[in-house]
Amino acid sequence: MDRNILCACREDPRRTSTDIEVSVTSPNEPVPSRRTIRRRLQVAGLHGRRPVKKPLVSLKTGKLALNGLNSTCPGDLESGLITSGATNQSSICSAIGSRYAPQYQCPTVKHGCGSVMIWGCFSDTSMGPLKRIVGTMDRYMYEDILENTMRPWARANLGRSWVFQQDNDPKHTSGHIANWFRRRRVDLLEWPSQSPDLNPIEHMWEELERRLKGVRASNANQKFAQLKAAWKSIPMTVVQTLLDSMPRRCLDVIDAKEYPTKY
Repeated sequence: MDRNILCACREDPRRTSTDIEVSVTSPNEPVPSRRTIRRRLQVAGLHGRRPVKKPLVSLKTGKLALNGLNSTCPGDLESGLITSGATNQSSICSAIGSRYAPQYQCPTVKHGCGSVMIWGCFSDTSMGPLKRIVGTMDRYMYEDILENTMRPWARANLGRSWVFQQDNDPKHTSGHIANWFRRRRVDLLEWPSQSPDLNPIEHMWEELERRLKGVRASNANQKFAQLKAAWKSIPMTVVQTLLDSMPRRCLDVIDAKEYPTKY
């Protein structure tokens, strides 16, 4: 019975104690209680905990991200849009030290959310502007942000020697935007698909969210004002910590062999 309990859990770490109770019970045998099942799993080193949420990485995008590390390095300028993903998963059984193993992760996908959408950037010298996006973000709106928000700030704060980093959203990689980068002679960092592990701005969005946790807004204008104030209040020590993490991020992605990391 003990072996059956462990096998049932290892076959599917997302099984609840109730599911395991049903799967290991057979006629004319004693029925283990859910408490007994949980205790036996703990003795075996399998503990229930919330799964870490990581973007879904396909085999193709995983290989692209891993190969991309051989030819890219972190840039000076970050940009991004707030996105989020979620699935309903209460807990999962995993051994200590195996939280980031692929079978114990909860995959997520990106989608737009919330009443206020923003674009922001930062560098190793200062926090960049935060731009509110009204309506549907398309390549023309993105070009306007690059031309009238990002580029003036970058030229004023970074001089002429800087590299721009963005993800592979279709709007970002369209021929229209690629032509803008060529015309403006902006150096663009090559970036593998599905690689938030390597993008520090993902953690900057989390920092912004933490600073506004519990803060309520009565309308979208007030919410953006709160976001803007919180963005400006983020100290450069946070930025430097994120940038200093880049070598570790690259090594962890290589060690994970195409799978998501703790970043």
